Amino acid sequence: MNDAGTTRIYREFAELTGIDSVSFSERLMADTLTVKLRTLGFEVWEDDAGGKCCGDAGNLYGFLKGQIPGPPILLSAHMDTVTPGIGKRAVLREDGRITSEGETVLGADDVCGLVEILEGVRRVQERGIPHRDVEVLFTVAEEAYGKGASVFEFGRIHAREAYVFDLSGPVGTAALQAPSIISFRVEVRGKAAHAGFEPEKGIHAIQILSEAVSRMKLGHLDEETTLNIGQIEGGAARNIVPERCVCRGEIRSFYQARALETAAYVERTVREAAEGTGAEVRMDTEVHLEAYQIAENAPVVERFAEVCRNLGLPGEKISTFGGSDNNHLVRQGLQGIVLSCGMYRVHSTGEYTMLKDLELGAELAARLIG
Repeated sequence: MNDAGTTRIYREFAELTGIDSVSFSERLMADTLTVKLRTLGFEVWEDDAGGKCCGDAGNLYGFLKGQIPGPPILLSAHMDTVTPGIGKRAVLREDGRITSEGETVLGADDVCGLVEILEGVRRVQERGIPHRDVEVLFTVAEEAYGKGASVFEFGRIHAREAYVFDLSGPVGTAALQAPSIISFRVEVRGKAAHAGFEPEKGIHAIQILSEAVSRMKLGHLDEETTLNIGQIEGGAARNIVPERCVCRGEIRSFYQARALETAAYVERTVREAAEGTGAEVRMDTEVHLEAYQIAENAPVVERFAEVCRNLGLPGEKISTFGGSDNNHLVRQGLQGIVLSCGMYRVHSTGEYTMLKDLELGAELAARLIG
């Protein structure tokens, strides 16, 4: 790639990472991307995801008319970042590595995806390559289990194939499988009593829930499923038998039915520990994402593999135990895969990307479009 192109892609990356856009506060990012998409010739529509659940901005949908027949192609990335994400500034190192100054995340997750999609469209237009209709979906609140995508009106999308630029690692890898993710909250309600004068009159909620957790198998339940208890809290004072104890956790599985079975296992174990004590048990669950698997011979996968061969990229196909907006796309009937876009050590202040990855990712996007 020429120096002018390198300068352009880095400047746009630095511009977008310099925008504060933590989840539920993506207003400035959405406004900036709207201008960029319209400059490229897209018709742009913003939904009301912000009003429904997701803060101060909605999801952005863009449509670019093509010159050749055929179903549209959908490219997607998300606008939000995790914390600490206020005051980010990109720094280009001599080896081509781009980092933050060290006190915040960089925001490569997912500005890499945004920049590669925008630059890919520019390259197709500058080269005069005929293409099918192009649709883009830039979402809000992806880091919150894809809340933005979960309320998007998918009837607006005409594409049946989708490429989501939101996977860690070097460009040239695609995730074809991702898990269901279920969070849960369990509350044990016992009975308070003075711990010194009459402890026998109390029902010890912490003891009951601790006993239940000690009976559970945590971590990998099998090769496809994990269970974690991440938080536990309870009690009012050191000299009071605790009336209440709450734990929160998460389940992931490549199979939705197995995830639901695991949630039932958690509730059953707590109820068994509480049996005969007089304590009450309540469990609430929320299914954030549903598992999917895309076949290797699906057109969306074969197209990715062909482009990778032409670019000399590995075209590796993997499973990921992380969720993304693609879970929602597949649930709505699209054949979608998640592409690596050159982001590393994400969700940490050591996050970085490489300039060569941004260039390769943009070229990959351009070839997928063209």
